[in-house]
Amino acid sequence: MQQPPEQRPWDPDNTVFPRLQDLPQIPNAPKHCAWVWGPEDNLGRLNLLTPRRVQAAASEIKTGETARVDLPLNVPKQPAWSREAFTLTIKVVDEGIGNDDLYHLNTQSGTQWDGFRHMSHAPTKTFYNNTKQEDISGPEANHKCSIHHWSTRGMVGRGILIDYRAYAESQGIVYDSASYYSITYANLVACGKHQGLDIRPASEGGDIHVGDFLFVRSGFVQDYYAKSDEENTFLGLRDEPVWAGLSQEDAVRNWLHDCYFAAVAGDAPAFEVWPPPRGYKLHEYLLALWGVPIGEMVDLEGVSALARKHKRWTFFFCSAPANCPGGVASHVNGTVMF
Repeated sequence: MQQPPEQRPWDPDNTVFPRLQDLPQIPNAPKHCAWVWGPEDNLGRLNLLTPRRVQAAASEIKTGETARVDLPLNVPKQPAWSREAFTLTIKVVDEGIGNDDLYHLNTQSGTQWDGFRHMSHAPTKTFYNNTKQEDISGPEANHKCSIHHWSTRGMVGRGILIDYRAYAESQGIVYDSASYYSITYANLVACGKHQGLDIRPASEGGDIHVGDFLFVRSGFVQDYYAKSDEENTFLGLRDEPVWAGLSQEDAVRNWLHDCYFAAVAGDAPAFEVWPPPRGYKLHEYLLALWGVPIGEMVDLEGVSALARKHKRWTFFFCSAPANCPGGVASHVNGTVMF
């Protein structure tokens, strides 16, 4: 750390940052919040994607092979949580000569980035960096913490895959991603060792670099395509969705904070196990308190295949979020390069 953590704004080029338990308390802010990049900040931990780190991430491109991470816009055909299904309308501009198309979609359906306007710290109804609901909707709405800020900056850096589904299958562990299956910190550590990764932060001797993009494959996409349309529709219409994902235990929460990921993502619909068994959601910590984007329903099948082919679990990643002023979320529009 090149500066004391009490001094703000933090220098994003630092290589060592405080652990969750050592975060300084910010006056009039929730406990464990890290609004440390300045009062006008809209990027959160995307600030860690400095030119130095992006340049270093480019060294991950060795074979030139690529994998897209976005599902088709109509997958899932029946979104959970009563969200609107994607529809495409072809608008004939001039019969036989030209056409337009019209999309109707919910940006929380399919492969998505959860933006900082998506979920607040529920006890205080405060979104990232002291954003309030009146900043997002209503007559006083503005662009504070809008998704378009990510687009103008870009999301580019080193990705790291924890392929938990592949590890589970190698160990004879069978589960359905549409069930309540919790991936614990011990599971993540064991999976990392199986892949030859030490999932501790580099500052503690591990393989996680400050500013990495974390990807966790739980098997949702694999399971979705293995099910019938009728089965997937039934799952999407459940009154209370149930999905596999990361445990909300303190060890997982602390690890997600202390690694200083630029963003986290998974192939599961909620990233964390759902419904949450505790009084808090990882979403509240990641989005509202720390400013960490969350990717959901990311298609990691191609990434997994390339990683297993090369026995290499790090790669170059780039994403182009929608440049939508005032927006809450965006499809990922992401590409992995090996």
